[in-house]
Amino acid sequence: MSRKVIITCAVTGAVHTPSMSPHLPLTPDQIAQEAIEAAEAGAAILHLHARDPADGRPSADPDVFMQFLPQIKARTNAIINLTSGGSTKMTLEERLAPPLRARPEMASLNMGSMNFSIHTAARKIDTWTYDWEKPYVEGTEDTIFRNTFKDIARILKELGEGCGTRFEFECYDVGHLYNLAHFVDAGLVKPPFLIQTICGILGGIGPEPDNVAYMRQTANRLFGGDYHWSVLGAGRHQMPLATYGAIMGANVRVGLEDSLFLARGELARSNADQVRKIRRVLDELSLDIATPEDARAMLGLKGAHAVAF
Repeated sequence: MSRKVIITCAVTGAVHTPSMSPHLPLTPDQIAQEAIEAAEAGAAILHLHARDPADGRPSADPDVFMQFLPQIKARTNAIINLTSGGSTKMTLEERLAPPLRARPEMASLNMGSMNFSIHTAARKIDTWTYDWEKPYVEGTEDTIFRNTFKDIARILKELGEGCGTRFEFECYDVGHLYNLAHFVDAGLVKPPFLIQTICGILGGIGPEPDNVAYMRQTANRLFGGDYHWSVLGAGRHQMPLATYGAIMGANVRVGLEDSLFLARGELARSNADQVRKIRRVLDELSLDIATPEDARAMLGLKGAHAVAF
C-alpha cells in the first residue's frame, strides 16, 4: 500500500444554501481563504464554484471567479479545478464561461443528464436567510440536470482540446461510466484520467458500500489501468465512503460542497476541518498523501504556469 492518495476539496458548490450552515463560504475572499486553508491541510486539488457575494446564490460570472482564483494561485501550489457543471439552473453557455476564461488545469465534467434533487432538505429549515433559497431548493424536485452527449462533447472539445484542461469525470451512476467509455472509444478522452464516483445524491446511485464496489468493478472492466479512481460520499456518507474507498484503492474527495458536517450533529466549521479529518484516517491506514506535484504527474496536467489567471 505504497500508493499516494489524492485529496480533493470541494469548497462551496451549488447545492447547499446559506441557511443550511453559517460556515459555508460565500464571498470571493471567504472562498479564497477556505481554499488556501484546505490546501495547507493537505488537499492537492481544489474544486471551485462561485457565489454571488450579495446573497450567496450560485454564480457563473467569470468576474466573480477572477476575484478569488489569483489569490488561491498566489498562496498555494494546489491544482485548481473549476466546475463546468455550475448549477442545475444554469445553461451550458453560463457553465462554460468561467473555465473558458480561466483555462484551468482541471475542470469537473458531469457524465450524464439526471434528476439531481435536494428538495427534501427544505423540510428541515424553518427560517431562510434569503428569499431565493427555499424556491431554489424545493425546485430541484422538478429539475433535470442536463448533460447530453452533445453537451459533453462540446466541453471536451472547447475546454479540453481548446484549453488543455483535463477533467474530473463525475459519475453519479453506473451508466455514466458507460457514457465515459463512449468518449474514450471516440478518442475524445485519453488516459490518464480521474473518475469521481459519487454515491448518495437523490437521483443517482445509492450510498451503500456494495455500490461503491460495483462502480469500481465496472470502471476496471471498462478502463483497465488507464484511470485514477476517487470516491465522493454525499452528506452523512462523506467520511464512511471515503474511508471505504481509500481501503479499496481510491483517492478521496471532501468539502462543504458535498457535506456540511464533520461528525454526527456537528457542522464542519471549515473545509480544512474535513481535509484534516480524512487525512487522519488515511494516516491511520498507512497511506501516503499526494502533494500537488504528485497529483499533476499522476493526472498528466499542464501545470499552473499554463492557466489564464
